[in-house]
Amino acid sequence: MKRVAVYCGASMGNSPIYREAAEELGRWLISKELSLVYGGGNVGLMGVLADTVLTGGGEVIGVMPTFLVEREIAHPNLTELVIVEDMHQRKKKMMDLADVYIALPGGPGTLEEISEAISWARVGEHANPCFLLNVNGYYDSLADFFDKMVEDDFLSQRDREQILITDSLEVADTFIADFEATAIREYEK
Repeated sequence: MKRVAVYCGASMGNSPIYREAAEELGRWLISKELSLVYGGGNVGLMGVLADTVLTGGGEVIGVMPTFLVEREIAHPNLTELVIVEDMHQRKKKMMDLADVYIALPGGPGTLEEISEAISWARVGEHANPCFLLNVNGYYDSLADFFDKMVEDDFLSQRDREQILITDSLEVADTFIADFEATAIREYEK
């Protein structure tokens, strides 16, 4: 069974569309028999996603640093809760456990986590697909920014094509099935 790391908000956002997207993603994971790896929280979109997968009978692995467990935001009903020392270990553990990396809408932490997954793929730390679920146009500006990176020669077109930003789980499913990692980045002097 493949495992999917999902990065998303510990908040709900200001529209019900974000909650609906988390629920839809959870149902999609169940339908594809994919396990969820996520931050381990019971709040915001994280909690909604975990509850949806658990209700559907799926496996949910949370990864949470001790200081957040101590704040009592860990989900109490997970298949497994992996407790790590800090946020750096959390990110590494989530990447190690997963075969696919997805971002739902979220804040700076969500952006940082999916950006790190994308960056690590470029330098050969993993060879897994990364995509952002573009709910309500949430990641439109980021897509434009990635295109600007290509335009200004900070990102290759091939590497840009490895970063899917879509509002369609059907498109994402095809992207995952057809995914072929690019060669490890070469550096020019």
